Amino acid sequence: MRTVQFGTLFQFIRNGMNIKQDKSGAGLPITRIETIAASEVNFTRVGYANLDEADASKWILKPGDLLFSHINSVEHIGKCAVYRGVPKKIVHGMNLLCLRPKPDVLSSEFLKYLIRGELFRNRLSNFVNKAVNQASVSIGNLKTIPVDVPDLSEQRRLADILDRAEALRAQRRAALALLDALPQAIFLDLFGDPTTNPKGWPIHRLSKVGSLDRGVSTHRPRGAPHLLGGPYPLVQTGEVANCDGYVREFHSTYSETGVKQSKMWPVGTLCITIAANIAKTRILTFPACFPDSIVGFNCADPATTQYVHVWLSFLQKRLEAAAPESAQKNINLGLLRELPIPLPPPGPTHLNHGI
Repeated sequence: MRTVQFGTLFQFIRNGMNIKQDKSGAGLPITRIETIAASEVNFTRVGYANLDEADASKWILKPGDLLFSHINSVEHIGKCAVYRGVPKKIVHGMNLLCLRPKPDVLSSEFLKYLIRGELFRNRLSNFVNKAVNQASVSIGNLKTIPVDVPDLSEQRRLADILDRAEALRAQRRAALALLDALPQAIFLDLFGDPTTNPKGWPIHRLSKVGSLDRGVSTHRPRGAPHLLGGPYPLVQTGEVANCDGYVREFHSTYSETGVKQSKMWPVGTLCITIAANIAKTRILTFPACFPDSIVGFNCADPATTQYVHVWLSFLQKRLEAAAPESAQKNINLGLLRELPIPLPPPGPTHLNHGI
């Protein structure tokens, strides 16, 4: 294992061809920022400029080249993908860097995991220049990042192990996607489409089904182990948007407002996001506080809470599309309270335990 400057591992690191693109489909495809949005080279998300091979010979990618996002929103800086020769000819366009490894010192497949690793990303973050709508990192700074590189045979062995692990994760994501669709399928079978209400269930306002209130807007210290004699977990918007049907953990964020302002929400509360990620819903498994970007819904009947949880999933995209956007998308508490909800009479359901 040796430590070297990142730039020494490449034949070149450079930006792409600066040419106006369109969606005509004429000529060779040209990479765009969104070409690697899913960390793979996506042939359907490219531009065109009626180029042939002679026009762009200097800019045609070679198998093993790595595309690197250096101008993007902060969270997407450093996103990368290896070009493996599909499509056969593709032009390297502006706003993605092409990193062409020296074949005798660096494997492209190892490189992608090196860049995605926490250590590299932490070092990269020191060089990210933040602007209003986007961030960037310069080629000069990128080249200076120190990296640990084993010999080629070890690189290939590690990349193979990580590829197999990634394949397993992809299979798990696919299985979870099927599970995500299961509650809606059961709901439709039991109650019909909630947007058309074919079974003619009585319509109520959501505020008449249970109580709704938003969290508290105040300074929240991070990483504090104890405040006011004990920790009060503060569940953030991302922890509601990016988990399964239940909020089971939080990420080291605490609030001193929970007990002081009577905003501790009990187990079984339905969390509803109203900013950034609109109308994402999860159920608490521990008492917690919310910021004002989350609304808590409480109902005496847990089965009704589960019903509302799945019912809102049918409305999520519609509410997100309708949300006004200023600094970020948001909906207000009054809109949620007035939502019309078809509600079947009380009785046994299968909408429990996340199903």
